[in-house]
Amino acid sequence: MEQPNYNYTDYDYNYDPNSTVDYSNFVYLCENFAANSFGAMFTPVWYSLAFIFSLIGNTLVLWILVRYEKLSCVTDIFILNLVTSDLLFAFSLPFWAVDHTSGWIFGNAMCKIMRAIFFIAYYSGIMLLTLMTIDRYFAVVHPLTAVRFRKVHYAGAASLAVWGISIFITIPQMIFCHTVANENQSSCKITYPPKSAHIWRLLGYYQQNLLFFLFPFAVIVFCYCRILNTVIRCKARKKHKTVKVIFCIVVVFFVCWTPYNVVIFLFSLFELQVPEFSTCEMENHLTYAFYISRNLAYCHCCLNPFFYAFVGTKFRNHLIRLLSKCFPCAKICKEYSSTNTTTAKHNSSQICSDIDLPLNLARVEM
Repeated sequence: MEQPNYNYTDYDYNYDPNSTVDYSNFVYLCENFAANSFGAMFTPVWYSLAFIFSLIGNTLVLWILVRYEKLSCVTDIFILNLVTSDLLFAFSLPFWAVDHTSGWIFGNAMCKIMRAIFFIAYYSGIMLLTLMTIDRYFAVVHPLTAVRFRKVHYAGAASLAVWGISIFITIPQMIFCHTVANENQSSCKITYPPKSAHIWRLLGYYQQNLLFFLFPFAVIVFCYCRILNTVIRCKARKKHKTVKVIFCIVVVFFVCWTPYNVVIFLFSLFELQVPEFSTCEMENHLTYAFYISRNLAYCHCCLNPFFYAFVGTKFRNHLIRLLSKCFPCAKICKEYSSTNTTTAKHNSSQICSDIDLPLNLARVEM
């Protein structure tokens, strides 16, 4: 979501009722240099960290998928697409870090390209997380139905649909994105036509709130509540581990994305000129909140590999095998050996105790 660029308001914060000056045609500037300076200092550092951790985590997942998993099941297809989305998202972050520090120095064409990559990755990531949750729900709660529909080619078609929808939704941002020259430097911004800018901004706010937060969050909470109910009814030894994983997935999604969407909703009230939210002081507070909440939301791409891959038995074993080859002198081999022994014992137990929740959506690790 593009930062709301408000630097004026129709309200006179220094209005003098005894003055003979006609204030009706004045537009009063709202100075927010401190908030923008905070964003210029804070955002590049956070983007750089998010880029590094996302690159490391998602590259490891991608390597393990290609090297060991061979993309032979539905889960692998979804994780591959989620990793691709996260890597695309992370790839754009260094460009926006430079934009915050030195301005946009890459030209107008790259402005449109990077903005398109950013939004395509952003939209596809949210939809893929929702799709994976729905798939996991059917695999655990309705396993007989899932057997018929959980096919690799169906997963591929659903993933292609997600990418197609993401590209379609991104078209307006790519069209209206331009390099804007300021006094000291240029920046890559979305500039809507003046006559329809108000409607476009409101559409962007509520699209973000409804389609890419409230709806996915409602689906995720519903699906995981049903999964949790199914897991609790299973008589297994590692039930509490699965409950903790489910709880962490929901909580992390909520913590990362809720503050950002609340700020976006408050900006929509500012756009609608609701009196309590149309003051210069409120605008500055919202700008500070926007920078902080946006950076918190964007770090979610760093956490996806952990919750959707590395907490699962298969991926964890593959990761240990990979690290044992890179660091043969470490004690990883012992851990790998003990993990394999434990896994082998679990394979001979009942189905409920053999479920691998984060990885094999047809089975839930208890």
